[in-house]
This record gives sequence, structure tokens and C-alpha cells, in this order.
Amino acid sequence: MSLRLKFILFVAVLHGIIAALAVQLRTVNVPLFVGSEVLLLGSLVWAVQLYRDFVRPLQLIAAGTEAMQAQDFSLKFLSVGQREMDQLIAVYNQMLDALRQERVSQHEKSFLLERLIQASPAGILILDFEGRVESVNEAATRLLGLPAAAVLGRAPAALPGAWGPALAAALAHERPQALRLSGLQTYRAHTAHFLDRGFQRRFILLEELTQELMQQEKAAYEQLIRMMSHEINNSIGAINSILHSFRHYAPQLAPADRPDYTEALEVSIARNTQLANFIANFSHLVRLPPPTPQPTDVHALLRGICRLLQPQSAQRRIAWHLELAPAPLVVPLDAQQLEQALLNIAKNALEAIGTDGNIWVRTTAEPPALVVANDGPALAPEVSQRLFTPFFSTKKDGQGIGLTLVRDILMQHDFAFGLATEADGRTAFRVALRAGGRG
Repeated sequence: MSLRLKFILFVAVLHGIIAALAVQLRTVNVPLFVGSEVLLLGSLVWAVQLYRDFVRPLQLIAAGTEAMQAQDFSLKFLSVGQREMDQLIAVYNQMLDALRQERVSQHEKSFLLERLIQASPAGILILDFEGRVESVNEAATRLLGLPAAAVLGRAPAALPGAWGPALAAALAHERPQALRLSGLQTYRAHTAHFLDRGFQRRFILLEELTQELMQQEKAAYEQLIRMMSHEINNSIGAINSILHSFRHYAPQLAPADRPDYTEALEVSIARNTQLANFIANFSHLVRLPPPTPQPTDVHALLRGICRLLQPQSAQRRIAWHLELAPAPLVVPLDAQQLEQALLNIAKNALEAIGTDGNIWVRTTAEPPALVVANDGPALAPEVSQRLFTPFFSTKKDGQGIGLTLVRDILMQHDFAFGLATEADGRTAFRVALRAGGRG
């Protein structure tokens, strides 16, 4: 039974008893009866007033409780003229102001945090309590190369490609991990946790280090190559000058000794010249100028490289298959630099095959892209991770600067690229011929 109903029953019973007693006085004492009726009427009026004063706080309390249950912190009460009730209303209104301000502050902070996450250049994957991806920002989808729908609801270890094992390792170690994918892109994955409703949740922070590491690598090998070039070229010039001077002493030798003497000088001079050319190749890598883009027909460059390498390909019994887009593929680029890059790519394909094989050259107009694929041996995983590392080579006498030069040329053009063995068994070098594009 509610307190309000109890009060009504009490007043009804009390005034019923008073009314019954007043009826008894009607035959005994008429003035007393009239006075009792007046008293009864005044008591009823007072009871009604007390009821209103009693019910109003209950109504206010009920309305405030419902508003708080609905998390509506905008409902405030006015003073009613009762000291105790006005004190309660003042405390209630102050509490609502504090709760409303706290809610606004929390919403603003949440909104700011969400905007910061979405605007962050670092990829952020927030996991739910079961360890599945609950939210992902745009940077993460760009780094992963996957749409958000393909990431949400999946465990990081279940993501396709090389990302799954890499993120699984990062989650297992719970400390920053360096991830190198496709021999070019380098990332750092860091896992941490936060509290949500008293329970621990985790998130993964992905940072791309490719440009930073490449700049550090380039600064290091540029300094090394400049120092080597300076010292070796100075020595080679002096040594060759001395060796050429020694030719004047050949007539002074016995006829039987002259051939050996002359041959030794020629071998020494030739070896010094080869060493100078060797160092010059590294110097060209260091002195690569910025590209000067001009509208260029990529198909013409590809056909020229095919003709240039045709005799060598015929000796190795390697067939070329040109699958070019119907219309000319005109792209703004530095023709000389891209031709050098394509030549190195094609030579790598020939050397990968060895003998008896095929090379496919394909282009597409939209998006503008080219692919150079070969059916040589597949790339080993450990080789794939180091393909574009300076001075790394799988060839016996390789210098390890061919793909590094290709990398620098394509990156200066802002062309995305990649080299990998695909599902059909062919090893393909893909280049997106659009600045900022995806290969």
C-alpha cells in the first residue's frame, strides 16, 4: 500500500468517526452539534491542504526519479515556498547541473577522441572484449589495404595476407614490433589496453616507417658511397697514370718478356677501369636528380625495351608477350628515369628465368598501371622481405643497387609498386602509374 493511500484512509477513518460523534450530539445539544460540524468542515479543509502539501513532494520526487532513470538531466524544479522542500529542490537542481555538465564534458571528450582517432595518421584498431576488431580508422584501412567491412568483427590474427601473422605476433609480445611487408613497406605495431566499464580492452597502433627508414638508409649509404668514390677514384686515377707510364719501359725489356709485361699492364688498367665503373654505378644512385615529368607514351618505352633485350632473350629462349591496352598510355613522368627503371625490372625478370621461359608485359588504362611478370622460380619469403634493401642481391656478382634504383625512381614519381610471387605462380612487378595510386 502506497504512503498516499495510507494517508487518505487515515483521514477518511478519522473524519468518519468525528462525523458519527457529531450525529449523536444532534439530539443532545444543538449548539454543540453545529460547532462540531463547523470543526469537521474545517478539519476537512485542513486535511485537503495537508494532503496537497504532502503529495507535492512525492510528485516532485517521483518526477525527478523518472527523469534520472531516463537520464534526462534537463528537468529542474521551482521553489514551492516550503523551507524543507525548497532545500531539497535546491540540492536536486545542483545535482542535475553537475550531472548535465559532466555528461556534456564526456560527450565533448568522446567526440574529440573520435575525431582525433579518425584524423590520426597512425592506424588504430580498437578491439572488443573478445579480441575482435570493433572499430578502425581510415589510416588503418589504408595501411592494411582492406575496406573497413573486411576488418570489423574479425580477430587481428585472422586478417588476410601478411598482416594476420604480423599482428598476431605483436599481440603476443605486447611490445612494439617492427613489421616489414613485401620487402618495401615497414611498420611498427604497438599494442596497449584501456578500461571500459571496469574491464580491460586492447587496441593496436600501426605506424608507417617506410619513408623514415628509407631516408635514414639513403643518408647512410650516400655518405658511404661519397667517401668510397672520393678515395677510390683518386687512387685509381693515380695508379692508372703510373701504369700508362710503365708502357714506355716495354721496349727496354727482352723480347721474350715484353708480352707478359704488356699483358700485366693491360689487365691492371682494365681492372682499375672496371673498379671505377663499379663505383660510378653507386654514384649514379646517389646523384639521382628529381624527375621532370612530361607526357610520355609508356607503350613506346615498353616496346623499345623489348626490342633492346630481344637478342639476349632469343639466346636464352625467353619469349615476350605484350598485352598492352588498346589506346596509347600517356602518363606525365620522367621518360629517361622510368625507362631506366623498366630496363632494370626487365633485366631482373630475364635473370630470374635464366633460360626457357616467358615474360608478360601488361598495361591498363584505367587505372593506369603496368605489370611485368615472369614464370621463373618463385621468390623465397626471406628474399621477399629484403628485395628493395640497398646492397642486397641474390646474384653471385650482384651489387644490390638495381632494385634500389628502381625503388628510388618510382618513389620520386610517387608511384606505388610491389614485387611478389602471385597465386598463379608468376612473379610480377606491379606499378601504379598514378601519383599516390595503389599497385
